[in-house]
Order: sequence, then C-alpha cells, then structure tokens
Amino acid sequence: MNSESRRSSRRPKAEPMRAKANLMTAIANLMRAKANLMTLPLWLLLAAATAIPGVAQNRPRGRDLGIPFPGQTGPLNSITDVAGVAVGHVTLIEGEGKLIPGKGPIRTGVTAILPRPRGNWDPVFAATFNQNGNGDMTGINWIKESGFLEGPILLTGTHSVGTVRDAAIQWQLKNGREFIFTYPIVAETFDFLNDANGEHVKGAHAFEALDRARPGRVEEGGVGGGTGMGCNGFKGGIGTSSRVLTAAQGGYTIGVLVQCNYGGDLRILGVPIRSEITDLRTCTVLPPPLSRPWTVGIPPCPTSPATGRGARSNINGEGRLDDHEGRGSIIVIVATDAPLLPHQLERIAKRVMLGMGRLGSFAGNSSGDLFLAFSTANANAAKPEGTPSLVMLPNDRIDPLFQATIEATEEAVVNAMLAAQTMTGADGIRVFGLPGDRVVAALRKYNRMK
Repeated sequence: MNSESRRSSRRPKAEPMRAKANLMTAIANLMRAKANLMTLPLWLLLAAATAIPGVAQNRPRGRDLGIPFPGQTGPLNSITDVAGVAVGHVTLIEGEGKLIPGKGPIRTGVTAILPRPRGNWDPVFAATFNQNGNGDMTGINWIKESGFLEGPILLTGTHSVGTVRDAAIQWQLKNGREFIFTYPIVAETFDFLNDANGEHVKGAHAFEALDRARPGRVEEGGVGGGTGMGCNGFKGGIGTSSRVLTAAQGGYTIGVLVQCNYGGDLRILGVPIRSEITDLRTCTVLPPPLSRPWTVGIPPCPTSPATGRGARSNINGEGRLDDHEGRGSIIVIVATDAPLLPHQLERIAKRVMLGMGRLGSFAGNSSGDLFLAFSTANANAAKPEGTPSLVMLPNDRIDPLFQATIEATEEAVVNAMLAAQTMTGADGIRVFGLPGDRVVAALRKYNRMK
C-alpha cells in the first residue's frame, strides 16, 4: 500500500468528527427554521422589513402657540376625549430618491380608530356624508341602510384599501368578534409622497395599528395613514381636536380626527396664510424628468431647503404647481357621546364642510371629501332580542353640536399641518411643514392674536 493510500485509510480524529456533526446539526436546525418561516403568511414576513415605531411629536399644536380657536376643548383636545374611543398608528418610512415601483421610497401607513373599548363589539349609531366623492370609504352602504357602524375604522393610502380591509376582517375574528359576514370601514387619501403602487402596506401593518389603538393622547402630523400626505400646499397628515358643551347644553363631547390631504386657499381664523407664506412651496430635490407624469409642474427645490425661497410655479411652461397643490382629499371622523340617531349624525357629518370652508377648502373636482360621524350613546341598541329603548337629543338642542363640529374640524386640520414636519418622498418631492411662528406672525398682522 503506497503512502497516499495509507493516509486515506486512516480514521479521522475525534475533533474533526465532532465539528462535522455540529455542522450537520446546525444545517438541520437552519432547515427547520426555514420550513417554519415559510409557514408564516407572506404579508407578515414582508411587513417585518418596513414597520417602524411611531415618531414622537415635537412640534406645537395650535393652542400651544396661543392661536385663539373658539370653543372649550376636552382635556386632550382629541377625538379620544369621547370616552371609549381609541386610536393607533403604524408609520412606514424607508428609502429616498427617484421612485422605483415596488421598491420605494416608502412614505405610508395605517391609522386605526376603535369606537368602543377593545373587545366591546356593540355597534354604534353612525352616518356618512360625501362632500365630493372622488375617494373611497368601504362599508358605508350598510351604515346608510342599517344606521350602525360595526367594528373599527381604518385610514390608509388609496391603493392599500383592499389589503387593510381584508386584514380588518381577520383581526376582528382573532379578537373574538362573531359574525356571519362584515363590512369593514376603510377610508383613503392618495399618499403622493409614497410609492403608491408598490403595495407596501401589508396585513400585519393593519393588525399592528389596531393592536396599538389606545385612549389618551393621539400622535399627529405625518404618521399612520397620514404619512405620505400634503395639505393646502404644506405637509399634511393626521390631526385631531375636541369640544365640550356647557352643562346647560348637556355637557356632551364632540371629537374630530382628520386625515388631511386636500388643497385649498389656506386660511386660519380668516387670515390668508397661503398668501402670507409664499416661499414654502412643494418642490423636488431631483432634476426632471421625474417618474410620474402628474409631477410635471413641480419646480426644483431652492438652494436653501430650510427656507424654500425661490420655488416657482411651473417648469418649462408645462403644468402648474397650483394645480398640483389643489388636488387631494380629506377623511374626517366625528365621534360624540351625545345621544344622536343616524339621521341626526348625518346632519353632524354635513357640518364638517363648514369647518373646512373656514380653512379655504372649495372641495375640488379631484378631492375625495368623505365624512363619518358616530355616537357612543344608546348602548345595546343593535341587540336582536326585544325592543330596545333609545334616547334621542331633541333637534331643538342640536345646534351647539353643529357648532362644536365646525370648530373642532377647523382646529383638527390646523393641528395636523402644524404637527407635520417637512418631508421629502418619492421622486424627491419635498413638502414643507407649516411653520408655527410664521402662522402666529400672520395672525398678529391681521389682529387675530395679541
């Protein structure tokens, strides 16, 4: 036997054998882990890559700046001042630069509203109103037919409605709601700062927003469903406010939450803010052409991104920035503990537009201005057994609630814009946050503030 044959016939030493065994065990464990991973829903795996914690709000609200909005607010000046109402967000922000469909940049999310405490599936009286119908709110046919809202409300971007709706069904089943069929309420506005066709919102994000829903302070600005939104030519998003009636008026609470993405000639307490702040206009940090045809007309950002000075309203005479900033939509959710029936809640929902009119909205052709109002009073009104006894506020006493709705809507939109920070999204499009100090200066100029 030659030396080569002798070497190949020797028994391996113990250490190499143990190392080989350990390696094989590790490979087997890895294969089992991979097999377990493949059993998870695809949307849950994909969601893990982009879900991030909420961004802490660090910009002052309207009243923090001393803006003298009319009316008495609740303790939190929020929709959650209506007892039992809870709100949760999931915010998705990833990437920058030119839009690559299916990859990003991502600027989107989900906001969830629970009309009753978690686990309480008692339907609430509700009604809806469309000021301009270029938008979508699923499930409203049954609200109009039955007068009841059953389950949570979710807000997201336009092309994520289907995903969020399907996830809402599964979340309710998981959390103990029993039904034969259901019609989840999901409303949308177009998140133009996002890769909107990329389907980055997954079912897991809707689950997480619903799981995060809590009473208490509501985070505002570019968060949740409002992440990729602009409003009145500035950065938009989620905003909220509330009003509490006097004891003589019944002591009832009205709470409003908005997802603000509409365009208009912004006015605050009658002051023409848009014409007072003309140098912070939507722009892009990238050279043309951009990837989406509708972006024609968005000018290059000025040299100083901190001020925005120098932005112009068109590029090579094609398109107008004013046209772009005039597009968009708004979703408004109104909650109250006043004992209102569905026909009265529809009247409440119709008053939302009066608050928006104060802000300079004209409900443009491309705007989806969709409103929903619900009442947490009259518990167990939907029980199938017996004949429920209902309480109704007389129509002659409803005017203070109309006024409260108008005031809270106006303030909620302003809070959304003041809370939202400057954001640069897909195609380098930059939308500036509304600067509180300059709003205050404008209000003082017109003698609306001291």
